[in-house]
This record gives sequence, C-alpha cells and structure tokens, in this order.
Amino acid sequence: MITKQDEKLLSLLRINARTSVSDLARKLNLSRSTVKNRIERLESSGIIKGYGIEHGGEFLKSLVSAHVLIKEKQKLTTQTKLELEKLEHVVELYITSGEYDLIAVVQTQSLDVLSNTIEKIGALEGIERTNSSVILETKFKR
Repeated sequence: MITKQDEKLLSLLRINARTSVSDLARKLNLSRSTVKNRIERLESSGIIKGYGIEHGGEFLKSLVSAHVLIKEKQKLTTQTKLELEKLEHVVELYITSGEYDLIAVVQTQSLDVLSNTIEKIGALEGIERTNSSVILETKFKR
C-alpha cells in the first residue's frame, strides 16, 4: 500500500497541508519531482481524499461543542446517516458498538444553536433516543 516515505509525507501534510512541495522534498530528503509524484499517487489512489482547514485557537475557543450519542431504529440506519450529514453543525459522525449506534460531534457558535441542532437530531425519523454531553474544555487534540 504505502511506504515509510509515504507515511512521513502524510504526517507532514497532516501538520500543514499547505507546505510547498519544495519544503516537503527538503524535509524528506527527496527530489521535488519524487514528492510531487508521491502526492499525485496518494491522491489518485484515494489515500488523500482532500485538504481542509484547521481552525485557530481563538476561533475554537469561541465554539460550543457536544457529543451526541444516538440510538437508531435499525430499519432506518441509512436514511438517518444521510439526514445527519445534511445538518451543517454536525461536523463528525462515528458508528460505535454498545448501547448507542452513533456519536455525532456538533460544533456551533452559541448554546442556542447547539440546543436547536440537538433537538433536530432527536426529531429525525429513525432516531430512537439521544444522550448529549456538552464539552466544557479541550485539554489536547492531535
């Protein structure tokens, strides 16, 4: 699948996806064309799906986040996931084992919007019940 050099490249891109190919090549001790070809191969194979943004510390401090544990009605699981994906403040969705089937991570800029989003989740067809925990403080995130 991927080589040790690919793993190092992915690690560098995870830290800063905007690092220039020349800088990546220097850090990996490879030629610029080799790094460019590796990136293209990782993109075309689907290992790199895309590039995104990481919010800065002050903006993150202004966000209100919650983990919403979701129990689904088993016959509506596909529909439920599609509906959750449409909710703009649901930023992550995990399938889990145990009593609850899913964990949705909700991020908003106010408690009102957070509460409204959690209510929308609970009202979706296919949702049996939810249990929410508001995140008070993030100690670290990798």
